[in-house]
Amino acid sequence: MDWLAQPQNAKSLGLVIFFVTFCLIVLWVYGNRKRGERLEEHKNIPFLDDDVDEAKDKSNG
Repeated sequence: MDWLAQPQNAKSLGLVIFFVTFCLIVLWVYGNRKRGERLEEHKNIPFLDDDVDEAKDKSNG
């Protein structure tokens, strides 16, 4: 525990923490294919909302 308390070891500890965090994020982003497929299906939602709004305007007026 003394090793963690020494200020000169903060850079090494920080590097290890950030590197592990980076690796976990990369694995999370590229690891799950089902999530990617779900996101692929939802990518056109903003355009679909415009179509629905236009259809409502045409039916009302």
